[in-house]
Amino acid sequence: MTDEHDTAPSEAAPTHATPARTQLRTQPWADEAPTALLVLANGTVIEGRGAGATGSAVGEVCFNTAMTGYQEILTDPSYAGQIITFTFPHIGNVGANTEDIETSNLAASSGVKGCVLRTSITAPSNWRAAQDLDSWLKARGIIAITGVDTRALTALIRENGMQNAVIAHSPDGVFDIDALKREAAAWSGMVGLDLAKDVTCGQSYTWDETSWRWGEGYGRQEHPRFHVVAIDFGLKRNILRELAKVGCKITVVPADTSAEAILARGPDGVFVSNGPGDPAATGEYAVPELEKIIDSGVPTFGICLGHQMLGRALGAETAKMHQGHHGANHPVKDFETHKVEITSMNHGFAVTRESLPDTVAETHTSLFDGSNAGLKVKDKPVFSVQYHPEASPGPQDSHYLFTRFVELMAARKSS
Repeated sequence: MTDEHDTAPSEAAPTHATPARTQLRTQPWADEAPTALLVLANGTVIEGRGAGATGSAVGEVCFNTAMTGYQEILTDPSYAGQIITFTFPHIGNVGANTEDIETSNLAASSGVKGCVLRTSITAPSNWRAAQDLDSWLKARGIIAITGVDTRALTALIRENGMQNAVIAHSPDGVFDIDALKREAAAWSGMVGLDLAKDVTCGQSYTWDETSWRWGEGYGRQEHPRFHVVAIDFGLKRNILRELAKVGCKITVVPADTSAEAILARGPDGVFVSNGPGDPAATGEYAVPELEKIIDSGVPTFGICLGHQMLGRALGAETAKMHQGHHGANHPVKDFETHKVEITSMNHGFAVTRESLPDTVAETHTSLFDGSNAGLKVKDKPVFSVQYHPEASPGPQDSHYLFTRFVELMAARKSS
């Protein structure tokens, strides 16, 4: 790792010229030039070996502490606009397949800009693998850099916050470093970005696939008891499966669908999905519609970005976090059950507890930093959580939330 003032070549290491005539250290690979770079907005240049797609992309660098599930993470639309640093060193060892993709559309891009890995990608060793991770990354257009000291990069983010950066991969090792630095420094960052519009569905569709079972694969919901309209701000497939598993027929609609159009479908409940970007930006068009849905009295459940935008629709505020929450080991306390859940999280914004109105109760809190992780309206069937109950890191600590949603719909239908 070097900064813009530390570019003099080592006496023991050969150098590699670029069009900008900048010399880079090639340690610890003294016999090969770097084929990938991560260039931070502050001028820091991190060298490594390229994998996946070639080219360059700008985004926000975050770190994820999960030890498994890298394919689900890389296809989670909530990561749109971000470059993911995996703190676990061995990424790619179980390959990739078509069953572990989280984007609702298998062919769609999740919006992830790149990933940073400690070790080189190895050949897969798992019976479910359909291809190796390197070729999978190429097919999905995701740039990767390997050979990076991810512990040092994670420490940098913990100290200074998530970084704007450019990730670049060029097999010939030729880079215009000055141009990459300018691009990284000029990027506006995540605040004020509405990224949901880039990952939402193009048109409405129905969903009936249920969760995966050993020896059976995914099932089908053949006898639904409730109709749920899910607003897609970057919806994950496994959320839809969990809803279907508890008896829901699901209609998915685009992010900009009006409340009138949603309520005209006669739903028993409305689900507000996860997604990327700044909830204040997406909320400019979504919050007024969510206010109407809340006022209608229809049971409403939100996750992640959906939690943040429901919070804003109820009068609360949201704020950018220093390093965010990204991982599968986040403890959350439920104030109603007094239990602690091990949860999966992926968010860079949060609802500010101090801004919650008197009509809203805080239901969950993060035991890592005390930030808000759940809310409910005191006199309406509306609730949400900041974490991902469908991701099963506990493994099923939080599945009760889908049952809670069904119970609210059942109570309204019987009243």
